[in-house]
Amino acid sequence: MNAIPEALNALPLIGILFQFLGYVAANVTFMSQTTVAVAVPVALAALCGAVCERSGVVNIGLEGIMLTAAFVGWLAGVFAVGMLGHGDPLPVFGITPPLLIGLAAAIGIGMLVSLLHAWLSISARVDQIIGGTIINIGAVGITGYLYSLVANQSLNGAGSFKALAVPKEVADFPLIGWLLNAVLAQGPIGILTIFLVIFLQIMLFRSRWGLRTRAAGEHPRAAETVGIDVIRLRYFNVVMAGALAALAGAWLSMEHGNRFDANMTAGRGFIGLAAMIVGRWTPLGAFGAALLFASATALSASLTISPPSGDLGNLTNQVPGEFWEALPYIITIVVLAGLIGRSIAPAADGVPYERESAT
Repeated sequence: MNAIPEALNALPLIGILFQFLGYVAANVTFMSQTTVAVAVPVALAALCGAVCERSGVVNIGLEGIMLTAAFVGWLAGVFAVGMLGHGDPLPVFGITPPLLIGLAAAIGIGMLVSLLHAWLSISARVDQIIGGTIINIGAVGITGYLYSLVANQSLNGAGSFKALAVPKEVADFPLIGWLLNAVLAQGPIGILTIFLVIFLQIMLFRSRWGLRTRAAGEHPRAAETVGIDVIRLRYFNVVMAGALAALAGAWLSMEHGNRFDANMTAGRGFIGLAAMIVGRWTPLGAFGAALLFASATALSASLTISPPSGDLGNLTNQVPGEFWEALPYIITIVVLAGLIGRSIAPAADGVPYERESAT
């Protein structure tokens, strides 16, 4: 029975590929769960970008929104613990009052920063790329400075949201158990992300709000002539989408861990923009692209924790660890390069809209 696999393993190139597929199959539970978890902040950033750009506003400031929300959410949790104590966590997700206060603070500051971007882009009609870049640079500087003021102090954080415990019967279900485990074995923000992807996909393409949003991003003047308040709609969408990027930041400091590090977003906002483009400005497509990029991180983690044996192990041992860390960014560049000229943004994306005078 083992003659065929052994023969395939002996082939130079096909053998390595066959060993790799066997390694993935053996570690599919860990890799799939890690892929979904790592994809959460990227997908949320991509959803934020998709809603904004479908409205006609380019949001390069995703990285800054995420970083600000991560810092404010974590710090608000620290203050809440100081005033209220940790409290008794709920049996589901380990939710405590300080965690909820930190999450609310993260979402609130994310929407405020998005309001600033909306004002710069819509009312002040500043170049949207420059406006978003200013937000990114400002977020790195401000959060880095404020964190340096408290970094040496012994702070008692609010803890972190816990992943959902998946019953063994579900995880061991034939054929799809690994998939059910990957989806369900997440914290509240991770599971909410999956529902948000489906919800926004339906809303953007099957609702009145979605039709108006797409009209504002494709032909705002025509949308205005049929009674759509383009400026108000853009403000609403940019600010509300900021809550999605804020959730991504909260995931980093309140679900993935219980800490804040300077510049901890590490480019995830920009990868989210790439996922949005690869996904052709659709929530489902963006989530699929986020999973693709996250799978490289999951593979790197799996190779570190459970190294393969045989020829495949010898090959991976010769690859520098820095390569695996850079792999998600390499895949992002390669995929984007292959889509140049084939992924078309909304026609009015990034174009400031000015109402015609009544005279």
